[in-house]
Amino acid sequence: MRISETQLKQVDRQIKRLRASNNFYGNKLREAGIDGVRTVEEFEALPFSQKQDLRDAYPLGLMAVPEEEVVRIHSSSGTTGAPVIIPYTKKDVEDWAIMFARCFETAGITNKDRIHITPGYGLWTAGIGFQAGCERLGAMAVPMGPGNTDKQLQMMIDLKTTVLCATSSYALLLAEEIERRGIKDQIHLKKGVIGSERWGEKMRSRIHNELGIELYDIYGLTEIYGPGIGINCSYDTGMHIWDDYVYVEIIDPETGKNVPDGEWGEIVLTTLVKEGAPLIRFRTHDLSRIIPGECPCGRRHPRIDVIAGRSDDMMKIKGVNVFPKQIEEVLASFPELSSEYQIHISHLDGRDTMRIYVETNGSVDFADMARRVTERVKSRIGFSPLVKVVELGILPRSEKKSKRVFDERFD
Repeated sequence: MRISETQLKQVDRQIKRLRASNNFYGNKLREAGIDGVRTVEEFEALPFSQKQDLRDAYPLGLMAVPEEEVVRIHSSSGTTGAPVIIPYTKKDVEDWAIMFARCFETAGITNKDRIHITPGYGLWTAGIGFQAGCERLGAMAVPMGPGNTDKQLQMMIDLKTTVLCATSSYALLLAEEIERRGIKDQIHLKKGVIGSERWGEKMRSRIHNELGIELYDIYGLTEIYGPGIGINCSYDTGMHIWDDYVYVEIIDPETGKNVPDGEWGEIVLTTLVKEGAPLIRFRTHDLSRIIPGECPCGRRHPRIDVIAGRSDDMMKIKGVNVFPKQIEEVLASFPELSSEYQIHISHLDGRDTMRIYVETNGSVDFADMARRVTERVKSRIGFSPLVKVVELGILPRSEKKSKRVFDERFD
């Protein structure tokens, strides 16, 4: 999938706007001698923008419009380095709501639904994005935010909410609580719109089965509006990306070159009409692929596969490159194990050690389970981890994103 003539013109307009604004990013383009793009080749030769570039522009160096046109700022939820501040104009906020409402419609959600919103509000884009899309759609928003599970469940029951918006971690926590309390027959949920973190097939199956709802992956990041730039449809053949607002590329993380449709690589995004803080060829570090062909639903928007991980979450252990997804896939091959796990990496007595904590029910032999997991992980990554099997529910659940990898070598 290559950039279209219309999209090229939009990028060219953005470059000229950025240069004229004299913002941090526009000055970088000027220093690089870039004054526009006319061809696909020129576009693919444009330099990437990175998270560090955005941090260097703190606090408002990314602002590409006069300050009086900025109606809101959001900030990324990252925990390292200076925060990233993204300014939004009135049109940016409206465009984001349009995209989000389109996501809800793609999931078959209508103005008759009651939408239970659990992601956080404030500087994080999630909660307010879900709410803006809900209001644009004309549905009833129940803006709970995270935490207070007792109240969450009570409101679900009393208001008969039909759609749950959550991280996968919190959706699982709610599903387990509903099961534990025996109140599933009082819950009226039909669909779940889940985003903000990668989640595997086993976790997806648990949430689907325990809540009995259709699940939809929603995609986005603070730097590029927020969640709502894409979602899968009922055919579940990948997430449709709204390419009238955002252009998506997949590159080889090592070479930076575009890969053919169907091949896995890193998602790179360009905002086509964003005013407050346009970004060109922003490296997300999310790993996915463009799915070739047309979706059975008839939508022409390009599709990307589920997020398989991040190009920057690789762990180097005993000289071996290991991705969390590799461990997750091994664990998913054991039906006796739950979807929850933790990886702890430490350096003891001059060597690296990987410990994996997994959950299972009480019907299996824990020692035998640990041995089998160890053997299968070793066959996948080349060395033996230390595996600790614990009872179901022992590992912590999160109301936001679950932290699964703890690298204690650098603590």
